[in-house]
Amino acid sequence: MRSSVITPTYHPVAAASARLAPEVTERAVASALPTRLRPADLLRLTDEGAEDVLAGRYDHLLPADGRWPADSRWATRLSTDDEVDVWLISWVPDQSTELHDHAGSLGALTVLSGALSEYRWNGRELRNRTLTAGDQASFPLGWVHDVVRAPDQFAGAPAPGNPTLSVHAYSPPLTAMSYYEVTGHGTLRRTRTVLTDQPEGDVK
Repeated sequence: MRSSVITPTYHPVAAASARLAPEVTERAVASALPTRLRPADLLRLTDEGAEDVLAGRYDHLLPADGRWPADSRWATRLSTDDEVDVWLISWVPDQSTELHDHAGSLGALTVLSGALSEYRWNGRELRNRTLTAGDQASFPLGWVHDVVRAPDQFAGAPAPGNPTLSVHAYSPPLTAMSYYEVTGHGTLRRTRTVLTDQPEGDVK
């Protein structure tokens, strides 16, 4: 299997945009993206989705018995169209997503409750950050990361009725994900690519 190393590449649109007026730059960058939505748009959508979940507007999509799955991640699609998918994900301890990208989709998330740990490949090493309730993050093309529920000391031990939840948006809607491993030489190797519309890896 050929190895694939994520490295910065020269982008003629980005280089030219440095010499253009701001309004022209906006149009040039927009034309180079796979979607008209920008990371800021996805962050707004995940924030609105989190507010709607808290307001009870999606109660009909939540587990019917009010008990969140304790053995595996769970997800439900809150909304979808040709441009964007918005999902609610429930996280459980010790179950990571593995290092992955989102293929040709931009992404964003808002943590609704609890906390998540993200391990992101920065081209040389994995960097860790913890996102707690109210925090947001966006994922440009080429973003490779692993996500797992943070240890309980970051958010308190969640009760059965108070799970770790996050709202995610992907544009265009997910169609594929590639998975990676860090080699002994400090590079990133792609191990497999799967066709999927499920967020952050396999969920129930």
